[in-house]
This record gives sequence, C-alpha cells and structure tokens, in this order.
Amino acid sequence: MFQIPPTGSFIAGTWCANGSTIAVRDPATGEAVATVTDADLGHADAAVSAAHAALPSWSATSPRDRSEILRRAFELMRAEEDQLAALVTLENGKILADARSEIRYAAEFFRWFAEEAVRISGEWRVGPDGDKRLIVSHEPVGVSLCITPWNFPAAMVTRKLAPALAAGTTVVVKPATETPLTSLAIAELMQRAGLPDGVVNVVVPSQVGEVVAAIMSDDRVRQLSFTGSTAVGKHLIRQSADQVIRCSMELGGNAPFIVLDDADIGRAVEGAMVAKMRNGGAACTAANRFYVGRRVADEFTSKLATRMGSLKLGRGSDPDTGLGPLVSDRERDGVASIVDTALSSGATALVGGEAVDLGGAFYPATVLTGIDTTDALLSTEIFGPVAPIAIVDSAEEAVACANSTPQGLAAYLYTGDLQQGLRLAGQLEAGMVGLNRGLVSDPAAPFGGVKQSGIGREGGFEGIQEFLETKYIATDL
Repeated sequence: MFQIPPTGSFIAGTWCANGSTIAVRDPATGEAVATVTDADLGHADAAVSAAHAALPSWSATSPRDRSEILRRAFELMRAEEDQLAALVTLENGKILADARSEIRYAAEFFRWFAEEAVRISGEWRVGPDGDKRLIVSHEPVGVSLCITPWNFPAAMVTRKLAPALAAGTTVVVKPATETPLTSLAIAELMQRAGLPDGVVNVVVPSQVGEVVAAIMSDDRVRQLSFTGSTAVGKHLIRQSADQVIRCSMELGGNAPFIVLDDADIGRAVEGAMVAKMRNGGAACTAANRFYVGRRVADEFTSKLATRMGSLKLGRGSDPDTGLGPLVSDRERDGVASIVDTALSSGATALVGGEAVDLGGAFYPATVLTGIDTTDALLSTEIFGPVAPIAIVDSAEEAVACANSTPQGLAAYLYTGDLQQGLRLAGQLEAGMVGLNRGLVSDPAAPFGGVKQSGIGREGGFEGIQEFLETKYIATDL
C-alpha cells in the first residue's frame, strides 16, 4: 500500500509549511485525499535562493557522480513502481495499467540521462586562418523553472528533471495543483537517491500566475521548461522576454490519425486505441481527429466503435476498469460541451456522447461520425476519450487536412505501402510521426513539436542541450 508523501513545499532539502493548504481530490469521487502546502511568494523566493545557492557545487559535481544519483533514482522508481502508480491513479484518475506504464516511462528518463550525463561533448577546432584554436564547451544553463501539467504527473517531471540534473543545472519545479503529490514523492525519492539539498525544489501555489511571474522576474532564473497549453505557453514566452530567459516549450497538440485505403485495418484500430485512449485521451500526443479513406471508413469506424464502446468506465484503481475519470469536473464538462456542440451541428455518436453520473468526473468513450473535414470540431484539442471521424478521398487530401491547423506536435499514419508512408510522413507538419504505430513517445527519442506546438526538444540526445549553454574560448598555441 502506498503512502502519501510529505506535503510541504520542498525547499533546500526540507519540507516547509505556512498553514495555508490546497486540497488534492480523487477525480473518481471528488473527495479530498490530501492537502499540500499552498506556496506563497516567500516560498517561491526561498526555492529560487536554494537552487541558486546549490548551483556552484552541483555544476562542479563530476558527471559520473551526477550519473550515479540519476541511476539510483531510476532503480528506486522501478522498485517502488506499484506505490507510485497507485499515487498517480489516486490524484489523476487514470487506470492502473496506464499509471504503471507511466511510472516505467518516467523512470527511463533517469536511466537515459544517467548515461547522457557522462557524454556531454566539447570540441577542439583550428581557426580557418590558422591563427588560433577554438575550444567549444557546454556548461549548465543555471537555475531552471520547470512547470508540469496534470496529465502525466510523473513522466512530465522526470522528462525535465533528468536532463537538467545530468547537465548540472538546479531546478524549481511547479507541478499542476490537481496532481502535486507525485512530484513531491519524486522529490523525496531523489533525496533518498543522494541528491544534495537545494538541487531540486518543489512549490505548489494556488496563485499560480502571481508566483510564476515572481520566479520569472528573478534574474537568478535563466531557463524555463514548460509543458502545457499553447495559450499559457505564449503568455510565458512574453513574460520570459523581460529577463531574456531561455524557453523550452512543449505545447498543445491536435494530432491527426490518418488511415489510408490500403491500410491494415485491424492494425490501425489497435494503433488508434493506443493513440486515442492512452491516459483516457488526455495526452498532448493523443489522436485528436481521424481522417479515414472512404473505402475503409465503414470497417474502421465500426471496429473502433466496438473497441471503444467495450471499455468499462469506473475508478482507475479497479483492475477491470478500462477508462477512468478525467482529472476534474471542469475537464469533464469541457469535453461534454465539445461533444454536445458537435451533436447539435449534425454529428452522430456511435457510442458514448452523453455524460454519465458515477459520482466523479467521468465521460464515456465516444466515437463521432458525420464530421466534415472543415468542421470546427477538428481544430479543437479535445483532451478526452472522443474520436471524431472524417472521410477523405485521397492521401493528398488527408495530408492537407492534417496540416491545416496551427499545431504540429504528433501525427499518425497507417498505410500498407512503406514507401508512400515515408513520403507522406515527410510532408506532415509535425515534430513526431507514428508510421503504422500508435505510440511515439520514447526517452531515447527527441520529443517536441513544430509551429505552435513548441520550442525545443525533450528526451533523446537533444534533451540535455536545453539545459546547457555553449561557451567558446579562443587561444593561441
């Protein structure tokens, strides 16, 4: 059985309280399961001060020592997988199978960047005129503010923490107020892994805008890593201009899922279930709009509706549940409003389509047909278990529709012709493409988008570069 982690602000290795708290609620019941300290401006300043004070010693720590701490964090996460997964399900609502997968995925960032910590490269060059030698090195960027969302409360934290710590950077983490317990648990776990005090600090404010603005106006903060909506990301980019803070942004998605006439429909349906229903559809990489070839549309739609309609709706902690609640009533109501608008405009729900009263933030798996490729619904990130299906007559039309939005995070493409698939994947305006597979995320891969879906990359060889500055030294021999 898991335990609720310490619930104070985690600053300089200690748990700090101020008497004011935020309730953390179980989305399946709406009941409060814990309270965490409501971080104020004093906590925010103390967290930045702790990170700034710890920076010289942490950045001077050998890459091997940093690597060993990250490796121990990986091992602890894997050893405590069940407890952490139960905690994720408690505050987020996702089914246990998804929570366990998330914990394994989250832990892999610690392992991957434990290996990358000792591989930060530099260069020795000869100047073109032969008059000097050019030494290029990479150094920690400085204090980083990492802001994470509620949908993957473990993975979104480790995907930022692991490369930051590998690079020698210190961090202030601001997790979502809906799901702060997982971040606090990871902070406590990293302390047990041997992380020095002040290297990682966690604050959970209810006055998010005020506290984040104060942190970003502090000239000791040099980098922002944010995962969340495009609207909030744009606001933070504007705020970052005053201090010229480096920004890494993983923003909203509106992923197209294309099924061409020559696709293996069984395989496409299986991929759609992963791409659409992982985390109950509350993922920035989730398949958000389906473009299906006319000749296979009936078969694909029927099989997808059958699969989605068979998911049992219930508490994420129940082992036979296939779809848990959304994280809050507000999120549930937002999804319901999107579906209601589509139905009133002529769409048909083959399954689902109506909110159910199970005592929590539940919404059933829903498949919508009668959608035109120009419908406004397809320009909306649904962030829930809803699959709108539009019919297309050619691969060219499908790609044009896929590229018709300002977002460009992920895209999915199913075809029986690999050569065509690679050609079309190159035409899709997305940072990541799943070609005949419904899952693109991997700690070893560069995660990120184009257009209004983000700036920079997380994971892969590229991820650590977001937390490093390049320095050039010119010298004579």
